[in-house]
Amino acid sequence: MTAWASSKSVSMSIIAICQVAAMALWFSASAVVPALAAEFHLSNFAQATLTSAVQVGFVIGCLASAVLGLADRLEMRQLFAASAAIGAIANALLLVVDPRSVVAPLLRLVTGICMAGVYPVGMKLASTWARGDMGLLVGILVGALTLGSALPHLFNAFGGVDWRIPLAVASGCALLAALLIGAAGVGPNRAPVPRFDPHYVLTAWRDVPLRLANLGYLGHMWELYAMWAWVGVFLQASFALTLPPAIASTSAKLAAFATIASGAIGCVGAGFLADRLGRTTLTIVAMAVSGSCAASIGLLFGGSAWPLIAVCIVWGISIVADSAQFSASVAELSEPSRVGTMLTLQTALGFTLTLVTIYLVPHWVDAMGWRYAFVPLSIGPAIGVFAMARLRAHPRSIQLAGGRR
Repeated sequence: MTAWASSKSVSMSIIAICQVAAMALWFSASAVVPALAAEFHLSNFAQATLTSAVQVGFVIGCLASAVLGLADRLEMRQLFAASAAIGAIANALLLVVDPRSVVAPLLRLVTGICMAGVYPVGMKLASTWARGDMGLLVGILVGALTLGSALPHLFNAFGGVDWRIPLAVASGCALLAALLIGAAGVGPNRAPVPRFDPHYVLTAWRDVPLRLANLGYLGHMWELYAMWAWVGVFLQASFALTLPPAIASTSAKLAAFATIASGAIGCVGAGFLADRLGRTTLTIVAMAVSGSCAASIGLLFGGSAWPLIAVCIVWGISIVADSAQFSASVAELSEPSRVGTMLTLQTALGFTLTLVTIYLVPHWVDAMGWRYAFVPLSIGPAIGVFAMARLRAHPRSIQLAGGRR
């Protein structure tokens, strides 16, 4: 192994570890909300506010970072470290405030804002090491975060853990990430610091290939987080009809964990394949599969558990398999000195859209029942397939995956 390859391997390992450790601040909220609700008798509104505040903060942070160009104009590791440290402090303060007070969601909001200095910045840092393997590198990061997103379902399946422990551990992990990220190297694909230009974010729409890549990403995000947020409830409702009461709830939580965690396999595997088969090819296939699952999985509701779990896992793998490839596409299509800004803006737009679909799913359940509630989610992948097919036909798609498109 050459010194360059060794440095790349070590740096990517550090980036991945730090990314997951810092993003534990996000995962911890989902893990502890049920315990908080039980101990403090939180209303449904209070629970929803605690859960959603971090996502709203993330969108605010990403939009501000994109306009100011922070990911491109500041030293990446320092921005990452400062964001992780401040987020760790905000998260730790939840241990000493009343969860029923307005301070608690405000702390979650601050935590979300800080995550805007972690997630897209980590992807930008990883992209500096890419040499024909952009999809795989970003796929590893997204796969690790997918596994982290699944962990709350595993924690809740077994229960019995004091809610203070996950919060304290998450803050400790984030502080460790803040200290460790400086050990990661910056790869050779670095560009000069660009001048300050808040209007540059409009390039995401004006530039046709970037617009199509972002539209594909929005189609993907229309489906992804709504499925992640509600698949556990869907499985619990289905298993309640077919399994003994003593095991239905735990089985649903374990199945939800398996569904979301399986996406980690999809991210890494798809990253490997996309670098060889092409970004548009991989994203089109993945969205076709996930959209088909969204449209048809309700037909298995209330039926045998094992076929339902099997389709859920296929959905879990395919629904996030393309996620990293949209980020890789934007990184390859952007001006090198503005990659961080474009990645941050893409993330902000996608997570803003997820707030809508997460809210809409329970209304679709009320209107159509679980059998058809996920069908509208298939609209997103359909639009995404159209956008990526258009991008494939564009002359500049030759910039993707070393010309493999």
